[in-house]
Amino acid sequence: MITKRIIPCLDVKDGRVVKGVNFEGLSDVSSPVQLAKMYSDLGADELVFYDITASVEGRKLFTDILTEVAKTIFIPLTVGGGINTVADFDRVLKCGADKVSVNSGAIKNPDLIYEAAKLYGNQCVVISADVKRVDGVFRVFAKGGRENTGMEAIEWIKRCVDNGAGEVVLNSIDTDGVKQGFDLPMLEAVLNAVNVPVIASGGAGSISDFVKLFKTLPSVDAGLAASIFHFGEIKIADLKKTLKENNIPVRI
Repeated sequence: MITKRIIPCLDVKDGRVVKGVNFEGLSDVSSPVQLAKMYSDLGADELVFYDITASVEGRKLFTDILTEVAKTIFIPLTVGGGINTVADFDRVLKCGADKVSVNSGAIKNPDLIYEAAKLYGNQCVVISADVKRVDGVFRVFAKGGRENTGMEAIEWIKRCVDNGAGEVVLNSIDTDGVKQGFDLPMLEAVLNAVNVPVIASGGAGSISDFVKLFKTLPSVDAGLAASIFHFGEIKIADLKKTLKENNIPVRI
């Protein structure tokens, strides 16, 4: 059985890791290089690095910090933020990323996923979808959750996978930072629509939330979280021990 992955997420703004609630009210946490090394040492399976204001500020991702992070860790690294062209994929991969996450860039240019997958392989291309319920419909948001695209989310994610995305990170804006559990109905809708790995993001507040995630939706590949790891509310070793005790396969 494939082991479930535990993935800390570094949301980086102006060179610092930050965290908010429902994508708003950002507060400073730490240095991305220090945090990345700590997670690599403590048994995280992968790391996600988002330059969260690159798209909205219309600039390229900060590669100097990314290069330092990549040098520091020994686990797979997914990077996103301001990825608008195939050249951006190339630049980020050359800095040491293993996978590149795209959101706003693919919304602006849907062919970007196809072009990147053709050049670098499906396994390198991650569609990161920021999704929120609007009048009961799952809608895709762009620019760090600031802009409602009006697109229905499940069809959009399916289209991205059909174009070559090899993995989906589903960020529920509704549950982000609220710490009341992952958005299981939204995740289930995505799992029913695609046949690539799906990473759950947004809402983790306790170890039991991860147990519930993997027990309720066994086909979810990974759980991603930020503040609960950053502030030491959950230790990765304790989380994995509990998952193992609940017969959920993890890498110890």
